[in-house]
Amino acid sequence: MSNRYDAIIIGGGHNGLTCAFYLARAGMKVRVLERRDIVGGACVTEEFHPGFRNSTASYTVSLLRPKVIADMKLHERGFRIIERTISNFFPFENDYLKLGGGAGRTEAEFARFSKKDAEAYQHYDAALEKVAGVLRDIALKTPPNVGGGVRSLLSAAQQGWPIAGLGLDVQRDLLDIFTKSARDFLDGWFENDYVKTAFGFDAVVGNYAGVSTPGSAYVLLHHVFGEVNGKFGAWGHSVGGMGAITQAMARACAEYGVEISLESPVSKVLVNNGKAEGVKLESGEELYAPTIAANVGPALLYRQLVDSSDLDADFNRRIKNYKTGSGTFRMNVALSELPDFTVLPGKEKAEHHTAGIIIAPGMDYMDQAFIDAQQFGWSKKPIIEIKLPTTIDDSLAPPGQHIASLFCQQFSPELKDGQSWDDVREKVADLIIDTVNDHAPNFKNAVIARQIHSPLDLERKFGLIGGDIFHGNMGLDQLWAARPVLGHGDYRSPIKGLYMCGSGTHPGGGVTGASGHNAAAEIIRDRGTLWKVLHRAK
Repeated sequence: MSNRYDAIIIGGGHNGLTCAFYLARAGMKVRVLERRDIVGGACVTEEFHPGFRNSTASYTVSLLRPKVIADMKLHERGFRIIERTISNFFPFENDYLKLGGGAGRTEAEFARFSKKDAEAYQHYDAALEKVAGVLRDIALKTPPNVGGGVRSLLSAAQQGWPIAGLGLDVQRDLLDIFTKSARDFLDGWFENDYVKTAFGFDAVVGNYAGVSTPGSAYVLLHHVFGEVNGKFGAWGHSVGGMGAITQAMARACAEYGVEISLESPVSKVLVNNGKAEGVKLESGEELYAPTIAANVGPALLYRQLVDSSDLDADFNRRIKNYKTGSGTFRMNVALSELPDFTVLPGKEKAEHHTAGIIIAPGMDYMDQAFIDAQQFGWSKKPIIEIKLPTTIDDSLAPPGQHIASLFCQQFSPELKDGQSWDDVREKVADLIIDTVNDHAPNFKNAVIARQIHSPLDLERKFGLIGGDIFHGNMGLDQLWAARPVLGHGDYRSPIKGLYMCGSGTHPGGGVTGASGHNAAAEIIRDRGTLWKVLHRAK
């Protein structure tokens, strides 16, 4: 392979592959450098126990932008999403709630707890969809950059105009979502705690916060602006696991000549006179390109791969205070049988087994989980989402056996009193298994094997600083034009030629492809009109 390229991508996650694809399609010679032995970053399918494969980190899909799917021709390359029969199943102490499943079913479920809430649901859903539509519209647009001149002013006006055109009621909802806690926001719509819980859970997914934490309502919204097979707000399962997405992306990149190098960790971005000129690998090899795009989080990029002397004091201070840590503990479990829930018995596959199964019996439960994590380092009664991919895709486990993805909150990114997650990871994993067993008493005995990803494991394995699955907190101070910091929300770093294309940029976390798409557009823009004409950039 050559050591000179038009562009080098640091990190072969889904956004890095997306960025590489668009750059290569525009005529650039591109190389992707991935530190692991598999492409895909945190969006991968791996065997974690003999015969058992799973999406070992990211585990469900909705936010991947339709334009990215179409441009990369992912469907033609094997990408296939199966929608959930119902979206979520909540086992409570002596009852349960099912969310989704077709017209009228959610309202009927809510009516068992509150007729008033059942009547309010359609209005709530319509209001949230209007606000989510705003996010969809700007997801593939570069945020206006403060101090960026006339172009940024025009961009701000263009992106702000749809909001200005919304009705006053929708603008009020938008303000509420960006400023209120999930609890306060949901209190304005519903009266029953179980109904509020059905929506409140989304506010703490990947968010180290409680449902009463100001600003948590936004994360609730972030998880509903996606779509599956054209259905807004739906979630689905990627056949072959999440790795099927990035493998299809890698094939799209290869078609345009992108070189993908595995086991090629970058140790440093090479900077000369304020301009990026290449990278140095941990092996000592140096590669050169006038464009470097980092698909790693801002905390990793600027604290580990860029020399602080190449950044000004103010930016160094701000990036030092960039907040990471999503409170996530992730497990993959091999099972001999499906969980048999006390409130809805049965080991044979039923529709609730195909859903996201949420152990979070109440708003106070979710707040207490966060309080515990702050005080003790982890929740004594954690919030757990269980996904059973083998109920939809039986190729992932031996016949008659199953896998479970356990996505768990709340767990402090760093422990106190000198403790390390390495010291307690097994103990905490036992607690998580026991918590599931409280609701499905056969679960513990059904466990054949388990793979543990504590916040520290997520950092070491996937480069997620603080175990942050979003590459940085999704608070109002780290969103849109302020992601990662105000003045650099346009995917450009303070170093000329160094760009950011990961989830630490707008529109944020999740498997979206949007950051890679948008960063590539800005890189191509910076190449100039003549270059684009000569290369017939698309």
